Amino acid sequence: MTQPLLYFDDLKVGDTFTTGSHEVKTEDIKRFASEFDPQPFHLDESAAQGTFFDGLAASGWHTAALTMRLLVTGGPRLANGIIGAGGGIEWKAPTRPGDVLHVESEVVELIPSRSRPDRGMVVLRSKTLTQRGDVVQELTAKLMVTRRSSA
Repeated sequence: MTQPLLYFDDLKVGDTFTTGSHEVKTEDIKRFASEFDPQPFHLDESAAQGTFFDGLAASGWHTAALTMRLLVTGGPRLANGIIGAGGGIEWKAPTRPGDVLHVESEVVELIPSRSRPDRGMVVLRSKTLTQRGDVVQELTAKLMVTRRSSA
């Protein structure tokens, strides 16, 4: 069953959402890194030993991209899509080959627009977790969301 579209007016502070999961594979880590973040600890297991990560680790940007995919495919189904207007990101631990990630999100603030009554800003805090419950990333995103009255 498809989740209903959510408008700004449908959301409440404290609402939570949990996505499905995605397994991170060694070849995906290396492919992403070779194109977008070609550092040795993302590309080669041997070179990664003895580094800060002490083993192969996904780029933080790879983790961020996977988080976005999980949110788009299984997070809150916002009426106008997930449209970012700013935010902050923290990488808490490395994402490793074999990790199975999922995202848990919470609405932490709702800010109706004073100048544009057809929308509001939703502040969504999302934690990306492994199958062990380790938080690898925290994302606080300001999202522009359409109001129901304008639909």
